[in-house]
Amino acid sequence: MRFEETAEEYLSHIPMWTKKKNSLEVIRKFLEEMGDPDETMRIIHVAGTNGKGSVCAFLQSVFLSAGYKVGTFTSPHLIEVRERFCVNGEMVSESDFSDSFQTVKALSERMMELGYSHPSYFEFLFYMAMDLFQKSNVDLVILEVGLGGRLDTTNVIRRPLVSVITSVSLDHTEYLGDTVEKIAFEKAGIIKKKIPVVFDGNRQNVSEVIRKRAVEQEAPYYETDRQCYRITGSENNCFHAEFTGIKGDVYKAVIPSPAEYQVMNALLALRAAEVSGLLEDMEPERAKAQIREGFLGMRWPARMEEVQPGVFLDGAHNPGGIEEFVKTASNLCAVRKKRANLLFSAVSDKNYHDMIRIIAAGLPLHEVAVTHIDSDRGTETEAVFHEFEEAVNCRITGFQNAEDALFYMLHNQDEDHLLFCAGSLYLMGEIKAVLRRNGYD
Repeated sequence: MRFEETAEEYLSHIPMWTKKKNSLEVIRKFLEEMGDPDETMRIIHVAGTNGKGSVCAFLQSVFLSAGYKVGTFTSPHLIEVRERFCVNGEMVSESDFSDSFQTVKALSERMMELGYSHPSYFEFLFYMAMDLFQKSNVDLVILEVGLGGRLDTTNVIRRPLVSVITSVSLDHTEYLGDTVEKIAFEKAGIIKKKIPVVFDGNRQNVSEVIRKRAVEQEAPYYETDRQCYRITGSENNCFHAEFTGIKGDVYKAVIPSPAEYQVMNALLALRAAEVSGLLEDMEPERAKAQIREGFLGMRWPARMEEVQPGVFLDGAHNPGGIEEFVKTASNLCAVRKKRANLLFSAVSDKNYHDMIRIIAAGLPLHEVAVTHIDSDRGTETEAVFHEFEEAVNCRITGFQNAEDALFYMLHNQDEDHLLFCAGSLYLMGEIKAVLRRNGYD
């Protein structure tokens, strides 16, 4: 590490040294050098296109309520990289983060001396997670896939308690395939021999691919769809719902979100918790109480999060996610009898053309602000501006940075409108950083 270079600076430079990710066989060699920490851990492995992080957050909250010490590894982060590593729902300390960083840096240097390549950015963080959770002596690890599943770094784990596959739709098509069936095949690659899998069964073509893989792996599978829950009411940005468990048990809970998609994510988490076996020793009513408490306590930033009265952040960043965002946002507008203002940005390798068309068709727009995000992948403001210009009939304003765009929209905010920010998790991170700097959180 160069003189006075911080851990985050070192991590940010990794892409310059590593042109491709290592194979799972090589990743296994790194873990063997670490003493195979994952082999001693109870792990729930979560893949999918949309909803992975939310399912992880529900699982984390449920098992914390049940008295387990939980380590959670998710991505991406919004403001700082430590957000990816949580122990008992809290971001790891700077000292623990630094200690594991130094451990993995030394590991990388030893392995490179043996002829191996430097780990990729995500691989490095994965090794840090394994080290952090081992040193923290957690009872359970909630492990989110980075990209895809079959070839993802996290898929080096051999025997999770249960695999979970959330909703599957088109995203990262340059890596995972240009049809939902091809993408589902990649996600289903996390299914292990005779290890149970819980999956979102709302799309028949996706379900067929996952079922086939489960049968091939002799893995018990639990297909889960919207028929397995019933919404009984909604108030104060929450849904009241009844869920059907894998054995027909009925669970009642409050989901602390105005987004119905979180009800489906909660159901997946509930069934994964059942299948994991970690609640089996509890008296049934106590287990139900822990699930109710866990669901009510679940927090997951930038997923239809109301950060200020009438100001919502949603990290929807692909057409499937935007469809759910629009459904929720338009419903909020209808219930509150308001119109929508929108702050939008996207990265250039996402299908923002379809995202904008979905927004234009479904959201009662009054004004749109588009901005560039501080990333090499950020789409130019002019390109997004022109896409909206062709799709909507309202005022559109372009900005070169998120801070100017946000304060413009906040300045123009009034009681007749709701402000929604969507299109990129990078944008959500920048907005949250602006709010933090200015004392809004």
